This record gives sequence, structure tokens and C-alpha cells, in this order.
Amino acid sequence: MKLTCSKLKLYEAVINVSKAISERSSLPSLEGMKFKLEDSTLELTGYDLEIGIRTTIAVRSSDSGEFILNARLFSEMIKKMPADDIYMEVNDNFQVTLSSGAVVFNLSAQAADEYPELPDKKNCDKLSISQPMMKSMIKQTNFAVAIVDINPVLKGELFEIENNVFNLVAIDGYRLAVRTESIKSDENRSFIVPSKTLNETASLLSDNDEDSCDIFISNKHIIFEINGYLVYSRLIEGEFHPYKSAIPKTSTTEVIVDRRELISTLERVMLLISERTPSPVRCYFENGHIKIKCSTSIGKIQDEITADMAGPVIEIGFKCKYLLDPLTKIEDEKVKLMMGGSLLPMKIVPLDGSRYTYLVLPVRLSKEA
Repeated sequence: MKLTCSKLKLYEAVINVSKAISERSSLPSLEGMKFKLEDSTLELTGYDLEIGIRTTIAVRSSDSGEFILNARLFSEMIKKMPADDIYMEVNDNFQVTLSSGAVVFNLSAQAADEYPELPDKKNCDKLSISQPMMKSMIKQTNFAVAIVDINPVLKGELFEIENNVFNLVAIDGYRLAVRTESIKSDENRSFIVPSKTLNETASLLSDNDEDSCDIFISNKHIIFEINGYLVYSRLIEGEFHPYKSAIPKTSTTEVIVDRRELISTLERVMLLISERTPSPVRCYFENGHIKIKCSTSIGKIQDEITADMAGPVIEIGFKCKYLLDPLTKIEDEKVKLMMGGSLLPMKIVPLDGSRYTYLVLPVRLSKEA
């Protein structure tokens, strides 16, 4: 097998596909990247049995064949090649010659006979979503996925499509994130996608409104098709938390606040907080002012910002990071904070519409000394 291709295109493809390769696998073949040459097309595949990424690049060749290479070593070799083109030759014993300019590398490949097949797009339901929309929805919810939890369902995000409305939902037991958009879909369905898959998918999505992300869904798998890449993933089995029942329908105190001002205040509080000093941030809402206090073994902080308020005075405490995270994902200039009591969740919503809903659970405050 012989081929010549662009160094830049090959390196970019190898880096992106490598994200689906595990350094240690029960199947040795999955510790490498699969290359499949068919005439003038080179297909690259990475797969760890949970997530797979595949793409193709154009090459100059009339040969065909398959082989597996160590992705980390191969990418470093490609990166350090001096010329714009890469020449690759693989003999019958799977010995690889890689050359560019005066540089020649020799390395060993392995046969691809035992490499498992990835799911097929055939017989899948198809859904198309704008890439910037999909990217925004993932970015604004993925932070709320559970990292460590005995319930695997909470390590993924719920895709809920109903009556042409698409909800993307994440929950970790302490906070809830919901992003909502209108889409065109003839079917109502819901499924749970692993957080890792969505992170890798988001890294491939563009900010061009004209670019579409095609999603292929079966009972057990999902495939994202993005700009020449296919991202494969198993779906998480199980019932997602009935999140709608957790969202408060009413509130007694409503606050409209400048998002950046509140972020700046909470970031100053975070300077005093660590795993060893996990004190809550105290928020006191009264007469158009939000008073912020926090006291840890490191030190104390007291701050105050103005806001538009309606409803009774309320003092409520939060884990500072949990309150800060959703605010940093939103792009609106101002947000609405809705509360029903010092021990009930705070709801964060936009001033208009229902593009997002965040819930943050409060912590019980001790009496100040």
C-alpha cells in the first residue's frame, strides 16, 4: 500500500479521531487507530467501545488495504515532519515507512482483522440541528452532569423532543440545567447521551449558522455527523429523573440582576473558597440590593450590588461554584433570579422567553456570629 497526502489534513484528522482511543483496552486492536485505504480516500477510525470517531481525507493513491497504528506516536511523527506532503508505504508484513522531505520514519503496524465494526446509519431515525445551536445547548448544560454517581443515567444528558420542542437536560443532584429550542421534528422521543460524547461532539461543531449537524438515532446508539466527521456513541439505558416536577411553578421573590456584576462578585468570593474551606456564600436580597458575604478560615469578604427586586426580603446560601457555573454559560446581559424561600431552589431564567432554566439548590445557613 502506498499513498501521499497533505500533512496538515492528516494531522488534523489524527488529532480529532484520537479522542476516541483508550490507552488501555480489553481489545488490543482498540488501543490504536484504524486506517482504511480505498483508492483515493483514507478513512481513520478511533473507538473505545463507548465512543467512536471516524473521518476521511483525500489522498493520492490507487491502492487499498487496512492497518492499525499507535495514534500517539503517529501523530507526533506527523507533527515533526518538515514538508507539506507525507508519503506512507505499508508492506505485506505491516512495516510502515513514513517520509517527508529528508526525514524517514519506520514503524510497525498491525492487521485490522479484529477491529470491531461500528454501528451503521441505516435504519436510524434522522434529526438535523443547526451546529451553533447544538454547540450552545451542550455548552450551557454539560457542566451540570454528574461526574461521580452510582446512577449512570446522571452521567449523561437527556435529549427530549416533543411537539417540535427540543429540551437538553442535565442534572447532578445539586443543580439542574435545561436548554430549550424549537426544531422541526415529526417524532416525539427521548434518550440519554453520555456526557463524554457530547463534549467531543461540541469540539467539532462550528459557529456557522449554515452548517447542520445530522443526528442518527437507533434504540441503542446515536451517531452525530459533523463537517466530515462521524461521532458514534452508545445511549445510556434507564429512566431519567422526572426533572419537570422539580422545577418550581411559583416564586415569592424575583430579582433582575446584571449578570456580569454578579459573576464578578462571586469570583471574588471564590478566592477564599477551596476543598478545605468549603463555606457557603450568603446572599441577602433587600431594598434593591444584593449583599454577599462569605467567611472561611482563609478570610472574609463582604460585597454589595444593586438589582431590581420584587417580593419579600430573603437570605439564602449556596455553594458558590454551583451558583457561578450557570451564570458563566449564559450570554444575556441580565438574568432573573426566582426564589420561594431560603431552603427552596433558586431558579435562573431569561428576562424573556424560555431558552434556559437553571435550578441551584441552597444550603442551610448557620447563624452568623
